[in-house]
Amino acid sequence: MKKILIGLGVLVVIAAVGIFVFLGNLNDIVRAAVEKVGSDMTQTNVILDEVDIELTSGKGALRGFRVTNPSGFSDDDAFKFDEVSVKIDLASVRSDPVIIKEVIISGPEVVYEFGDDGDSNLDKLNKAVQSKSGGGEKSSGGGDAPNIVIESLVLQGGKVAVVAPLLNEKLSVPLPTIRLTDIGKDGKGATPEEIASQIMDAVLKGAQNAVASAKINVDQLTGAAMKQVEEAAGEATKALEDATGGAGGAGDAVKGLIKGIGR
Repeated sequence: MKKILIGLGVLVVIAAVGIFVFLGNLNDIVRAAVEKVGSDMTQTNVILDEVDIELTSGKGALRGFRVTNPSGFSDDDAFKFDEVSVKIDLASVRSDPVIIKEVIISGPEVVYEFGDDGDSNLDKLNKAVQSKSGGGEKSSGGGDAPNIVIESLVLQGGKVAVVAPLLNEKLSVPLPTIRLTDIGKDGKGATPEEIASQIMDAVLKGAQNAVASAKINVDQLTGAAMKQVEEAAGEATKALEDATGGAGGAGDAVKGLIKGIGR
């Protein structure tokens, strides 16, 4: 009996040490999971600098979150924020779904970049996330992770930087406050993929609304507009060649000036 009690005591100590080590590394575990799952979903690099979870209060914070631009765009981050505060319903932690009472994303910065073909970095990211969310099934790496319900999610105090081929500098416009409620509440909760899909879609629409409210005509800032300018310059050059004929150096100088407009 004494040996049995000693053995049980050893198991309790080992379990306690294991729990202590797990809790001690919980922030790092969450940070690594966010980076891995986020990078897989967006097909870019997702970086999270810091996670601070208080298990006793159910509150947490994520700091220094960044999503890099997809291939074919600049080296800017497509999306980043200063801090995310989270409040979890502790009574639901051991259940499925886990209930998150509130998520507040403060100071999100979005780069809305357009390529020569008119496609944008946010469109490309959104397509990647939507393809991963699929039919609502969990990813192969999701294991037995519980689904999630988010009762309130707010993105506030953000801004959008518009980048396009014909812009010499970024145009900065305010990002409207984005509010999502009862994510995953209709069914048995939502998978991380489904949540990311809804957030990415909301960010894209918010950026589009911000650009529209600032009366920025994207079509006039992309490669399509550049092509029209080049075509017009080409036609003007040809017309001048026909008109100047043998005008010599003066004619060549004027033609060079017109060609320069299309560059």
